[in-house]
Amino acid sequence: MSDSIGVAVIGAGMAGKAHMAAWRNAPSLFTSTLPPIRLVSVGDVYEPLAAEAARRFGYERHDTDWRAIAAADDIDVVSVVVANTLHREIVEGLLAAGKHVLCEKPLSDSLDDARAMASAAAEAEQRGVLGRIGFTYRRAPGLAAIKELVEDGTLGRVLHVSGRYWTDYGASPDVPFSWRFAGEPGSGALADVGSHLSYVAEFLAGPVRSVSGGTFTTSITERPVAAGHALRGQAVPLTGATAAVGNDDYATFSARFGDGTVVGSLEASRVAAGHPNGLVIEVFCERGAARWDQERASEIGLALQSDGSRTGGYRQVVLGPDHPYVAGGMAMDAPGVGWGQNQMFEYQARAFLDEVAGLSGDVPDALPANATFDDGVHNMEVLDAVARSAAAGGASVDVADAVVPTTEGVRA
Repeated sequence: MSDSIGVAVIGAGMAGKAHMAAWRNAPSLFTSTLPPIRLVSVGDVYEPLAAEAARRFGYERHDTDWRAIAAADDIDVVSVVVANTLHREIVEGLLAAGKHVLCEKPLSDSLDDARAMASAAAEAEQRGVLGRIGFTYRRAPGLAAIKELVEDGTLGRVLHVSGRYWTDYGASPDVPFSWRFAGEPGSGALADVGSHLSYVAEFLAGPVRSVSGGTFTTSITERPVAAGHALRGQAVPLTGATAAVGNDDYATFSARFGDGTVVGSLEASRVAAGHPNGLVIEVFCERGAARWDQERASEIGLALQSDGSRTGGYRQVVLGPDHPYVAGGMAMDAPGVGWGQNQMFEYQARAFLDEVAGLSGDVPDALPANATFDDGVHNMEVLDAVARSAAAGGASVDVADAVVPTTEGVRA
């Protein structure tokens, strides 16, 4: 184990800030001891944003070129939290420079690029350099609790699954054009939030084998062009021009999971007014059902057929230390204390630091390792199959090499 670990974050937007805070807070989680963590640099091409984020989260400096971070001797671990089109160049450059990389999902905007990145990560791992992808929701205590109930037989075999990830960041036609609205069909709501939804569904129901009924809709076909940097949630002057939206505001598809007997329907939206961050997943099983709602992340809904008709139906289960990852995972880990998406980023960061430091599997409370780039490729193969289904009028499309993704299940 090294004497200390220096971290940097490339991308100072909303998700980038979540990574910055996560690296700062991760050493306080659970009981295993990490080497000292140094918060070194925040990188962003827009210098005012990088400088303010570095000041706010306590990083030593800021950079405007990712190459400076790649060349820095005092940086060991880097989060890549930028536009999907930029992932490959930056990630491959960092891996070549010997930096451990935690890349946001999806791995890229191109399946070919994602496969090239996975090859680069496999080569880097032979040199002891890690490349991992951020599938943040797999460590949500509520989802892990449901997975336990499936696997221990309480719920029994999964029969079908229903999921949606509704967001409203694009619901207003006044939202300026940005990289999120550029690209081919399938690179919009599907890639942005549908990528999360698909791996969450697989976490509970098994790998997606095939998809059908792929449908994309672009509800707002033009967006105003900003005169400067379009920062999410902030007013910005407009040029008066508009730009055409090339990708999907809404996406939906059906899927077959596991051995093909488990079915499900999934939908993603960025124009669902009133639902700022609404990921909801529900599994229906032989002995009952369970659901988890991202906006009520500290509880799950549970219905057991064994309760009988007089007292059956859904009930609320408030999460606490008896559920996965809660004990030691927060400063105040008592039953009923709120838990949310920011903690998911902290768990993700802690798991990566454990792996970099060589602690994974060696301590009782080690978190499951982050997903590999191969898992990121599989995630994109699912999205690619949906896009091909949509292009073929909803035809059934097999997912290439539908292998079981790396397990990020309940801690042993």
